[in-house]
Amino acid sequence: MLARRISALKYLTTISLPICLAIAFMWRGWWSWLPLAYAFGMIPLLELFLNPRTENMDAAEEAVAKADPFYDWLVYIMVGIQYLALFTFLWVVTNVPLTLMEGVGLVFGMGLMCGVFGINVGHELGHRTKKHEKVLAKLALLTSLYMHFFIEHNRGHHKRVATEEDPATARYGELVYTFWARSIFYSYLSAWKLESVRLKRKKLPLISWHNEMIRFQVFQLALLLGIGLVFGWLAVVYFLPAALIGILLLETVNYIEHYGLERERKDERYERVRPHHSWNSDHVLGRLLLFELSRHSDHHFQASRKYQILRHYDTAPQMPTGYPGMMVMALMPPIWFKVMHRKLAAIG
Repeated sequence: MLARRISALKYLTTISLPICLAIAFMWRGWWSWLPLAYAFGMIPLLELFLNPRTENMDAAEEAVAKADPFYDWLVYIMVGIQYLALFTFLWVVTNVPLTLMEGVGLVFGMGLMCGVFGINVGHELGHRTKKHEKVLAKLALLTSLYMHFFIEHNRGHHKRVATEEDPATARYGELVYTFWARSIFYSYLSAWKLESVRLKRKKLPLISWHNEMIRFQVFQLALLLGIGLVFGWLAVVYFLPAALIGILLLETVNYIEHYGLERERKDERYERVRPHHSWNSDHVLGRLLLFELSRHSDHHFQASRKYQILRHYDTAPQMPTGYPGMMVMALMPPIWFKVMHRKLAAIG
């Protein structure tokens, strides 16, 4: 039991990001940029020297880890930490005199929290079946104003991944910058369409409180109104770009996860999603920081699998480094294309 607890504690590595943000809040100056330097400087650099780990749990270990509530409580707590970070951010930007450099640095730091603790944790909880976990997922996504992800990701992306019908699958030769626009716009439209289909199937009116997309828009507008009334409208000006950064972080992850991979179409139907339809990374730091998101093949193969038991597949294409480093590379298209097109050619 003690050994299992110690193993579970490794996921507390993700707390390092809000610690960096807390330091940025307190010391400001150049320290305002610590979260960004840590996530996209220090971690990618360290992962160049750390070997990936491909070990999987055996069946007995999986069963124990899956049933252990400790892993669940870790992600529940992260939602609370996200809201604590958000309220602290809003207080600091409206009560502490900041230089332009400090303000921009803190916005990027909060944006990282919106991506990692807001959308990524919301993603993990959004695949759960318990009602309270789904509520927590939506609360997490609310902090990035991206609640429609709950619908589009679960009912759209997982069904259409690695096809041209999926807005969140990057096509061969597509720039990350154009992908952002395409994925954000069409994913939002897709969420409305998917919710319309659900309501029609249940014979419920489209324009009503039954429509979850309408509820999501109301909740998000209410959050902005609440921030403005409690903290002042300057806080809204700071919060909006932070939320956008969280969204762009998610979409950059979407870009790298399935770039250039396609499912074959047979008799008007696509083949089943297999491990080789997602890019993976077993680099430890990126795995821990993102709650095993980089073991993405197993997540698509069985979306209900909890983060702590996701598996490595030898048949899944592997990235040369962790997700943080690959996200940085994606922002430099010539380097990205050179590396990834060589990888794609190697796997045929």
